[in-house]
Amino acid sequence: MKVGIDMGAAGGATAELDLEELLATRLLVQGNSGSGKSHLLRRLLEQSAQWVQQCVIDPEGDFVTLADRFGHQVVDAQRTESELTRIAGRVRQHRVSVVLNLEGLDVEQQMRAAAAFLGGMFDAERDHWYPVLVVVDEAQLFAPAVAGEVSDEARKLSLGAMTNLMCRGRKRGLAGVIATQRLAKLAKNVAAEASNFLMGRTFLDIDMARAADLLGMDRRQAEMFRDLARGHFVALGPALSRRPLPVTIGAVATSARSTSPRLTPLPDKPEDARDLIFAPGPEEPRIVVRRTPPPPTSTADLLAQLSRPAPEPAAPAVPPVVDEAERDAGITLVLREILDDRDAAYRTDAVLYQDFLVRCRIRRVPGEPLALPAFRRRLAVARAGVATGEAAEGEVWTTALSLSESLPDDLQGVFLMVARAAVNRDPCPSDATLARIYGSHSPRRARRLLAYFEERGLLVVRTDFHGKRVLAFPDLDCETGPGDPDAPDAAGVRDAAE
Repeated sequence: MKVGIDMGAAGGATAELDLEELLATRLLVQGNSGSGKSHLLRRLLEQSAQWVQQCVIDPEGDFVTLADRFGHQVVDAQRTESELTRIAGRVRQHRVSVVLNLEGLDVEQQMRAAAAFLGGMFDAERDHWYPVLVVVDEAQLFAPAVAGEVSDEARKLSLGAMTNLMCRGRKRGLAGVIATQRLAKLAKNVAAEASNFLMGRTFLDIDMARAADLLGMDRRQAEMFRDLARGHFVALGPALSRRPLPVTIGAVATSARSTSPRLTPLPDKPEDARDLIFAPGPEEPRIVVRRTPPPPTSTADLLAQLSRPAPEPAAPAVPPVVDEAERDAGITLVLREILDDRDAAYRTDAVLYQDFLVRCRIRRVPGEPLALPAFRRRLAVARAGVATGEAAEGEVWTTALSLSESLPDDLQGVFLMVARAAVNRDPCPSDATLARIYGSHSPRRARRLLAYFEERGLLVVRTDFHGKRVLAFPDLDCETGPGDPDAPDAAGVRDAAE
């Protein structure tokens, strides 16, 4: 079904945007501050609200006014990342238009919150892949071209979510509409995936040149972008026009909470202006700072201080004796608390390590905390469910632990978990269980992990006559029991039952 969205006027005719084509080809809006980008996005959202589900990533809280007129639900981003991810999944499931309000968060928190929300929409179940128009205002904040003052982890999370939206989102029903003040500030792999463009007023030579290149215009024609008025854009793309087309954006029914500064008359100068500024008000606390200069030090006192012998160095403090058994038990307890959280499997080791350090202080675990490499090793062993009793101290487990050291840190937990199943003759874990241990939602990735272990000669995968999978470990002289690779994750089934 073809739906034409009225964006305004184009040379005396109506400028129509093909909504169905937009869902397949994405849109990039560029213009300096004050060029009318937010007005353009608001016009697009209002005109298409009755036709398609919408999600707005709003860093300034300007689009929350859509809720009163068009029924959008406002999602306050001051929540945990896991909560935002789950909300995003329910948004796709129930096809509700939302505005993610990031107002009040600093830049790094905004990047993390947006990444969590977009990740939840991207990872939704296949049955919920309905078309969604995902509008990201000030996209250069979430997909910066270069590293800024935020942490590398926050930047990677946000940039990865934006890349998924623009590069892989089409097959999942996500149509990205991104707006930026400067193309030079936006990551190229994000901007390059858009096939439709609306270029507004810009002044810098590099931005004008890039805008002209995207529109297929001559470099000498790039000067026209300096002369564009507010709300005037040049459109190009399969959903807009096959040739560069000047467009004037039409009026909108709602307004932003923040407006452009306007001149207002100054109030009459009060006669007591000096008292209003320098005298504190009745409700202001009066803080009196007394600056009394110290008395001068006599020459005799200075000479006496210089002639005093240096104090004896203090004896080094004897570190307290740490009970290693108590420390190890405390670390094991903290690791178990972390892994009991169902979301821990999908968090990076760096995030889990920070949580580990905090929990160790809360539990008053004695001694120095584990370093990050040692934490990763203990976490991999704990994820595999290896006990610290005699089963973990046997010769077979010593060999299994030695074999796992040749693997990358993120694969050791998966290998030890399947090795434990082989030693105990438990059924072979399913693909869903292996994916959870690895920290992924993709069963196919779990199958690739087993193929990687087999290529390294660590195990052999075979299928019995009933179609069940068996994993044999030549170096351990044991194998798992038969197991259904397509069975659901046992932990996930228990969580659903609870």
